[in-house]
Amino acid sequence: MSPFKTTIPLSLSSQPLNSLKSDEAASGPKQGPTFQDGQRRVDYVLTYHVQKPQSVRRKTSRFADYRILRSLRRSLSTMRSGGTPPSKEDPEIAAHKHRLDYHEDDKRFRQTEFEDNLREVGLELEKDEGNKIPGIGFLKIHAPWNVLCREAEFMKLKMPTKKVWINLFIHKVTAPLHPKVEPNRPQNKYFLLKRTRCTKAKYTMGITSLLGNGVYTAAYPLHDVSILPHISIPMRMLLSFLSCRKYFGEKIGLYFAWLGVYTQMLIPAAIVGVIVFLYGCATVDNDIPSMEICDPRNNITMCPLCDRACSYWKLKTACGTARASHLFDNPATVFFSIFMALWATMFMEHWKRRQMRLNYIWDLTGFEEEEDHHRAEYEIQVMQKTLKKQDMSPKVAHEVKGFLLSFPLQIGVTFAVVFGVILYRISIRAALHMSSNPTARSNIRATVKGTAAVINLVIIIIMDEVYGAVARWLTLLEVPKTDKSFEERLIIKTFVLKFANAFSPIVYLAFFRGRMVGRPGDYVYVIGSYRMEECAHAGCLMELCIQLCITMLGKQLIQNNLFEIGIPARLILLPFLFSDYNMTLERHEKDHFLGPFVGLSPEYMEMIIQFGMVTLFVASFPLAPLFALLNNIIEIRLDAKKFVTEVRRPIAARAKDIGIWYNLLRGLSKVAVIVNAFVISFTSDFIPRLVYQYMYSPDGSMHGFVNHTLSYFNVSDFQPGTAPVQPMHLGYEVQICRYKDYRETLWSNTPYDLSKEFWAILACRLAFVIVFQNVVMLMSDFVDWLIPDIPKDISLQIHKEKILMVELFMKEEEGKKLLRDNHTNQSPFQPRSRPASHTPSKF
Repeated sequence: MSPFKTTIPLSLSSQPLNSLKSDEAASGPKQGPTFQDGQRRVDYVLTYHVQKPQSVRRKTSRFADYRILRSLRRSLSTMRSGGTPPSKEDPEIAAHKHRLDYHEDDKRFRQTEFEDNLREVGLELEKDEGNKIPGIGFLKIHAPWNVLCREAEFMKLKMPTKKVWINLFIHKVTAPLHPKVEPNRPQNKYFLLKRTRCTKAKYTMGITSLLGNGVYTAAYPLHDVSILPHISIPMRMLLSFLSCRKYFGEKIGLYFAWLGVYTQMLIPAAIVGVIVFLYGCATVDNDIPSMEICDPRNNITMCPLCDRACSYWKLKTACGTARASHLFDNPATVFFSIFMALWATMFMEHWKRRQMRLNYIWDLTGFEEEEDHHRAEYEIQVMQKTLKKQDMSPKVAHEVKGFLLSFPLQIGVTFAVVFGVILYRISIRAALHMSSNPTARSNIRATVKGTAAVINLVIIIIMDEVYGAVARWLTLLEVPKTDKSFEERLIIKTFVLKFANAFSPIVYLAFFRGRMVGRPGDYVYVIGSYRMEECAHAGCLMELCIQLCITMLGKQLIQNNLFEIGIPARLILLPFLFSDYNMTLERHEKDHFLGPFVGLSPEYMEMIIQFGMVTLFVASFPLAPLFALLNNIIEIRLDAKKFVTEVRRPIAARAKDIGIWYNLLRGLSKVAVIVNAFVISFTSDFIPRLVYQYMYSPDGSMHGFVNHTLSYFNVSDFQPGTAPVQPMHLGYEVQICRYKDYRETLWSNTPYDLSKEFWAILACRLAFVIVFQNVVMLMSDFVDWLIPDIPKDISLQIHKEKILMVELFMKEEEGKKLLRDNHTNQSPFQPRSRPASHTPSKF
């Protein structure tokens, strides 16, 4: 269906498809790969191993096994009788060769039967075994026009009946922006291949089983080289996901459409994020808490950050960290968190409307998913179990137990890695404090933060590959029955493992670091003498921002972009080291060297993880939408280039939506509201500042806030062996030091106990989480209710089509009734009356 036509089902069309003039007939000689006659186009290719010549390979047949067995018996009987064996070949070796030959004959038998069945359904075949690739044969498949018409009727495709001239005008105006891409016709061919079966053997086999059994080594449609110049034009690619649908099919077309909508929606989010960041830059000089920390007149001595190796330090040395924290921790952050929650809802609603519009344009409104065929691996295991007369249930139960044990183990490995990085930070901080190099001692915080974030990034990238392989292995153990079931199970496992891998360090920094450290004289230790980490005086939000920034940029630049550009390119160039050899290859031979298309799951997974980083912790990193926008502009180009030049042309598949990915997106958008509420409430100083300003400030300002957040500690209360080795590091003896916490003073009846200010702030934190979560979710639900899922013009057009279909049904019934009435009035069995002039005479 074109975007400017109303359609009806083919069964109601007054003109049969077979009577229409095909594009093939109208275009004359074919452009692109053809059969040897130069006319019939190659629509699909199957590859297989070419057998050795008969003079080299042993002549066997699956119907003549008794010849080999008779020769083996003759050899054994000769050896028993003491005679000279006619051949020096070991009988076991001969039997092994026979089994190999038998297996090859079985493959040839199934291949011949499958090809005969393809010819029976109307496809035209041509073999190419004398090509330039030794050991590989190509089966070229062409579908005639009448076969395409029959399959179009079977697939319930629609036919254009009425043009809307306004849309026709718009389409002609925008036509230069869209590359001229031929529709992806191999979808019907592959549907025919999936329906064609081998049935003469002990068990039936389809194309998936034939591929899994090695009868055929690959199956793919051919690339159209005319699309390559258009892929290199960014604007055309962004504006022409309709062309992507024509070339790749609806499933990949929906991916590019979704990626385009997501990228467009990132533009307002990036603009608002930059404004929030600039607001922090503009107000940093007016931030009173930062000014108090940086003021040298506030001679505040802080307690050591580690045992023994660390000494007392001045609060003013944290001036740079405090000023940098204000860039991301300011009142505008709360507004931005609310905005991003509503943005996620708007994005989901906008995509639902765009998806509905595409469903209408692409004739998918009445589309029902076709029967999900069995996976090749499942069919092969069923065949093996059937032949051995075994039950699969015991093995499946064993595999489920293995999954239940190994899956939590992977999550435990992730937490162990995070804990290892924690120990690294603790150790390197103590080592730098003991260093005699003044430069190292002056940049301890920056060194520890930066190196730990880079180590986390490297581990995340490595473990991503490991977890991807583990998720596939666990899914294969379950032996899913269908491709859809396999894909959904694999997506869930991969998402859980990769999500935990990417976000575990971020979650630790946001919600756990600095929460269970204790106090001077009563610190919490792990694994002996390792003291739990503390946050800087300005909080852990700055470290969270650094970790999120490095993880996001590193994954996008290294894992997503660099790997996609570098590694596939090297693999593809290996067969084409000699340009002369490359120029002599045909299109189907060149496509054979390309990598197989593994599906859209890796592409969606990249964007889902990115969506989580943009929404979940956006309160700590308002520039995340900007970096995501810049990455996606490159990502669209890389995906388009990869699909056309680096992998074989994907098999066209119809789909109404993006499947389980929409549920994951919606779940992340809901979780993001809760996560940002906790980040603002517990990670940042937003709530303590509000409580101080409206409850404890003498003049209602922020003056005195820093002193309000610091408690007192008597250095004589240090535990034995934990006091600083160099107590005179500042040049004077310290008797009382300060640390960030809300505890009772030294002169109170209960020193070091949690103060009433602590409990008041905790109550306000929890109240903020509840209020923020409910208000934002209520606003999101209101936006969801306010925006209809189906655009009004599409709903009106669907209603008109229903009316048109009813009218066509009525006209068809009236025509049938008229034919029945005419048939009744002119019945040949009605008796004829004689004329009066022919009355018989009397005699």
